[in-house]
Amino acid sequence: MIKFFSVLCLAFIFNVNALTAQNFSTHQVKKGETIHGIASHYGVTISDIYALNPDAKKELKANTILIIPISKAKKTEVVTTQELVGYKEHRTNRKETLYSIAKQYDVTEDDIKKYNTFLYANTLNKGDKLQIPVFKITKEEPKAATKAYIVKPKEGKWRIAYKFGITVQELEDLNPGMGETLQDGQQIYVPNKGGEEVKEVDEKYSYYNVLPKEGFYRLKIKLGLEQDELEALNPELKETGLKEGMVLKIPYTNNLNVAGEPVAKKTSLESKITNFDTKHIAVMLPFRTNRVHFDSISHIKSSIKKDPYLDASLDFYTGVLTALDSLKTLGISLKVDVYDTNYQVSDVLRILKDNNFKDVDAVIGPLTSETFEKVASELRAYHVPVVSPIGTNLTLYDNVFQSRPSDDLLKDRMVNFVKADSLEKNIVVVSDTKNEAVANSIKTAFGNAKSVYSRKGKTGNDLNFIYVEDIRSTLKPGRNYVFLETQSEGFVSNVVSILASLNSGSTEIILVTSNFNAAFEGDQVSNDHLSKLQLHFATTSKSYSDNGGNSFVKRYTQTYNTTPSKRAVKGFDLTMDVVLRLTAAKDLYMSVNSAPLTEYVENKFAYKKKLMGGYYNDATYIVKYQDLEIVEVK
Repeated sequence: MIKFFSVLCLAFIFNVNALTAQNFSTHQVKKGETIHGIASHYGVTISDIYALNPDAKKELKANTILIIPISKAKKTEVVTTQELVGYKEHRTNRKETLYSIAKQYDVTEDDIKKYNTFLYANTLNKGDKLQIPVFKITKEEPKAATKAYIVKPKEGKWRIAYKFGITVQELEDLNPGMGETLQDGQQIYVPNKGGEEVKEVDEKYSYYNVLPKEGFYRLKIKLGLEQDELEALNPELKETGLKEGMVLKIPYTNNLNVAGEPVAKKTSLESKITNFDTKHIAVMLPFRTNRVHFDSISHIKSSIKKDPYLDASLDFYTGVLTALDSLKTLGISLKVDVYDTNYQVSDVLRILKDNNFKDVDAVIGPLTSETFEKVASELRAYHVPVVSPIGTNLTLYDNVFQSRPSDDLLKDRMVNFVKADSLEKNIVVVSDTKNEAVANSIKTAFGNAKSVYSRKGKTGNDLNFIYVEDIRSTLKPGRNYVFLETQSEGFVSNVVSILASLNSGSTEIILVTSNFNAAFEGDQVSNDHLSKLQLHFATTSKSYSDNGGNSFVKRYTQTYNTTPSKRAVKGFDLTMDVVLRLTAAKDLYMSVNSAPLTEYVENKFAYKKKLMGGYYNDATYIVKYQDLEIVEVK
């Protein structure tokens, strides 16, 4: 037994000496360590470790001894620079050589020759006068591999990993104790990129976490994107290729749980009411009651018909009132102030001056852009949230909530929806001159898309029609997506009629538009044709189901003896959302995190914050014509 122990000790000593001689080291694995972290710590590759420790590929157990090839570690040298600041004169003595002179002045022989060019062609002789360069030596330490980073609000691991061009696993290896979720203000370590710009997350795109063994072919099947399309969005792919765990920017999609971040789930705020304090809201609408003739019912009706702002305001306000009744039944106490802005900035200023808005929890309205801008800017100092019912492209002050998704967002959602179709497809864009810029942007998004433009008259004006052959020649057997971009009812009727006649046999045509407008709903346009072509479009709201089971529709109809318009539904949905968010969170701002997605009768709300500004609604619907109805595309 003693002999066996002695041999074992000698073998261990021999192995350690052998490792030392070959510039290797050993590492005892600690609990929770990863092969990525160990390789990073020693400056070697994972392959280097696996080459000497093949069992580590199967499982990395705590207390396992790994052999680390230190000789392969990447060394970072100190960078030395020298700057010429002057000369010293030297007269050569007998027996002196360039080598001895260079050593005496701590320069190189090449340095001496450079400033005494006669030495390139002649030997050094006694009595030669030399200029010896004097340098200012600067030594630069290599920059640190990592630096401290403060986590920003709403930043998860994948967002930070994407910013700095690493995988989530590599981020975790740099921060072993960072925890499962990151906290606002938490300090972690990230790669030190020096002056190189970090990438920013663009909310108009989605992000995908590359899985093990996924190559470009698998991503094409899953995402419907070619390698060149992925490389265009992620230029670093051309150098690095695909790596497991890397985060890729891809066109927006609702279909994938990308980058390991959960898809927002709809929150029912009625079950989350925790704050029963009285909520104070203000509603500001352009009723323009000073223009209404109240002397008779007929005059009142006439005033409403003649004034579109009064008509819109009353419609919206009936939805607000219905919501207030519903909120009271939930036990919510409300103080509601209603103001007539008269569609005048001067009236808005008077209202703000004559009333105390400091304690208002939220303002809904005004409807028009100029009056809304004035209210938002004036109440910004009090941090009072101001919610726009219908405005788009607003100045997003930090207290602004834009409830209507922008037209650009709708266009992007439609383009990305078509891109997400993994089947082989042909793209055609039909447009008139007015929408040529939109058509070109769609063509750019798809690359190989074909264009068809409205026929023109002798003066270059649009005639708002095309011939069958104009579009037949652009179609292919199989699936064809045809974008129709116009605000002309006649052009829509013409194109839809032609496409419906060509949609048969081996040619499947799906009609889409980035801007659904009144032209598609005109009397000249056949709903049968739109259904046959399955017209798809992105919209801010969907149509409610009129099956008698909707409590809002039932209550509204009983009160006003008519079915609610879309403006009335928006008034109801928006008021319900604003007040319920106030009762389920500390304030409207905090509700953005606690209730990422809410949905009511026709509208849904998923507010996102601009980096340096306010909040915009990111929630949209994709709908289509089907059997003479407009239905949501799930």
